[in-house]
Amino acid sequence: AAQNAVFEAEERTRGGGLILASARMRAAHREVVDAAQAGVRTLLITGPSGAGKEVLAEVFHRHSGRAGPFVAVNCSAFTKELLRSELFGAEAGSFTGASRRIIGAVERAQEGTLFLDELGDMPLEVQPMLLRFLDGRREYQRLGQYGRTQRADVRVVAATNRDLRNAVRTGTFRDDLWYRLSVTIVDVPPLRLRWDDLLAYLDGIREGNHSI
Repeated sequence: AAQNAVFEAEERTRGGGLILASARMRAAHREVVDAAQAGVRTLLITGPSGAGKEVLAEVFHRHSGRAGPFVAVNCSAFTKELLRSELFGAEAGSFTGASRRIIGAVERAQEGTLFLDELGDMPLEVQPMLLRFLDGRREYQRLGQYGRTQRADVRVVAATNRDLRNAVRTGTFRDDLWYRLSVTIVDVPPLRLRWDDLLAYLDGIREGNHSI
């Protein structure tokens, strides 16, 4: 029964476009599924760009059994001011251009999964806010709503193609945030180390199932 469940999970993931021909990729996929089913609240997925980290984050969400949505935020796509409001929300008038209340990704992901892509690019100024949110009871405040703490029931999956250990050493990533995120890590190997996946991908192109 357990083996059948693994097979069914892999087949569903393949249907989502992720190649699982190699043993290393299947192992990473199994780690994500196991983490989701075990109730892990914070997961870090590391690996190069294009390795399938977002698809694995969606796999985590699917197997978590959560009723809420999957909400993705690319941490490299916003300035520090906008990233804070994108994550935690903002009241109207709390900063220049905020003409209406902004509902942050944390709140939108209630009872679901928040996916933080390109975490290694998160500005240092925003990292303490994320740390406070990850600690304890998932509490946060909207920008401009000081003194009114809210709580979100969300699981968090973060992904990065950067070496966060080195970023800690160079001072571009907080060591306490790294410590909090490093409890559960799934490392996705690069495609150059997954020959079975590469061959399956090339076969898919020849058969018209994949595009470059």
